[in-house]
Amino acid sequence: MSQSTRPRGARKALSAIIVDTRPLRIPAFRRLWMSTIVTGFGSQLTAVAVPKQIFDITGSSGWVGLTGAVALVPLLIFGLWGGAIADAMDRRKLLLIGNAGIAVVSGLLWLQTFLGLDSVWLVLVLLACNQAFFGITMPTRNAVVARLVPAELLPSAAALNGSMFMFSAVFGPLAAGALMPVIGLSTLYGIDTITLLLTMIAVWRLPALPPLSGTFGRAGIRDVLDGFRYMAVKKVLLASFVVDIIAMVAGMPRALFPEMAERTFGDPPGGGLALGWLFAAIPIGSLVITLLSGWVSKVRRQGVAVTISIAVWGLAVAGFGLSGNLWLAAMFLVIGGAADMVSSIYRQAILQTAATDEMRGRMQGAFTVVVAGGPRIADLTHGWAAAGAGTAVAATGGGILVVICVFAAVALLPSFWRYRAPSDEK
Repeated sequence: MSQSTRPRGARKALSAIIVDTRPLRIPAFRRLWMSTIVTGFGSQLTAVAVPKQIFDITGSSGWVGLTGAVALVPLLIFGLWGGAIADAMDRRKLLLIGNAGIAVVSGLLWLQTFLGLDSVWLVLVLLACNQAFFGITMPTRNAVVARLVPAELLPSAAALNGSMFMFSAVFGPLAAGALMPVIGLSTLYGIDTITLLLTMIAVWRLPALPPLSGTFGRAGIRDVLDGFRYMAVKKVLLASFVVDIIAMVAGMPRALFPEMAERTFGDPPGGGLALGWLFAAIPIGSLVITLLSGWVSKVRRQGVAVTISIAVWGLAVAGFGLSGNLWLAAMFLVIGGAADMVSSIYRQAILQTAATDEMRGRMQGAFTVVVAGGPRIADLTHGWAAAGAGTAVAATGGGILVVICVFAAVALLPSFWRYRAPSDEK
């Protein structure tokens, strides 16, 4: 074998492992992708700051869990409605509106902390407003991707989007845990506000994205219900939502992190590195998968991949609940995060290819409700379970429940297990 052949073979082998960057050659997608870097980091600072502020004010994981219920209602309403709006108007304009709203709310979170109001109800109200705008923005952002990227590159685009979200989710919590005792909560909220304003510049440079049908309209309850009827017919789409609800509602243990960081792993009352590591561990696993995702477009049995990865997630969460050592607990969360990202990549690919463009916003709205709303329900259930039975029981029991329920769901919806990528069906 010649020396020139060996490097080419090595590059080919490496390209099968390292993340596929071909979607970044598309300028509009590249702008959308880069905007997630800045805003993702800032949003993670707020994601750590809100539960920490609630715990500081109340001293209770039950109150931290209540944030899940408070965030869930606006997320359900505006996630579903936002998806319908995204099918009825220019998606670029809707992204600008949603990001502007989140920026205003982040500014108010900074102000109430800076003034030292210490009002748990004010924080909860602002959290609800944040989630309302988030519910509008996320399905719109996800629905845009299929307009910018060809179908064969959608798994790679999902991995690239996941890499930036996870990069922010890793370093955002670590930075929050390290900086919180030094600069305080108010500055974390302020940084998030600035990053959101910067993101709007990138969104402004996207092309116009009106409905392909050329028909603009209002989005009402009938349009939302049309999305549910469409989902009921498309059993594969329905199953993709069901299995993720199981994974997130039964398995997501993040409401336990503030209490475990302080009472299990020895953080000081003002916050510390253990809290940052717990919040960062799941994203670390997800980030590793996205960076080594060159293989994702080659997996055709996507339903099988989702099912197995969710089962691994459940086992990892159960292991986390049984861990009394910070680094062992973090290792289990890293494994869980890796499995969750595999599931997310293929669920996004299934949604983008199985739904038509006129329904894509509504399907992404449902996806946003499940992905973001599921953990909010988990915050409530895990928080109150921990208050009654302890953090170990809440986390371990939830992980075991995930494994049992996901295989039961696939048995009831077998078409999901059999699902293959479209190119295999031709």
